[in-house]
Amino acid sequence: MQIPRDAVLLRIFIGEDDKHNRLPLYEAIVLKAREMRLGGATVLRGHIGFGHSSHIHTTKILRLSQDLPVIVEIVDSQEKIDAFLPALDEMMGSGLVTMEKVQVLQYGETKPL
Repeated sequence: MQIPRDAVLLRIFIGEDDKHNRLPLYEAIVLKAREMRLGGATVLRGHIGFGHSSHIHTTKILRLSQDLPVIVEIVDSQEKIDAFLPALDEMMGSGLVTMEKVQVLQYGETKPL
């Protein structure tokens, strides 16, 4: 049986070319999340998007693909996400960060071998 657990989904919208200390920002975020022992992080690369500049970033063949949209998703408890936010704030220059409450139905192996 799966038991729901209250958690928070942190979603970070940035550009593929964004950097932090010479690393891609998405990589720096994932490494920091791992260092702070958050539940896990996933990086998703977008095919098309725009942000506050309204400039379209796309993978279309006729356009040079650069600075594509990237989303980093992290799910953990409210307390652990709240503790991560100051570190995230230090790493980010611009971007969009959202949080929403989620129900975690399963995390890790729950069935006996």
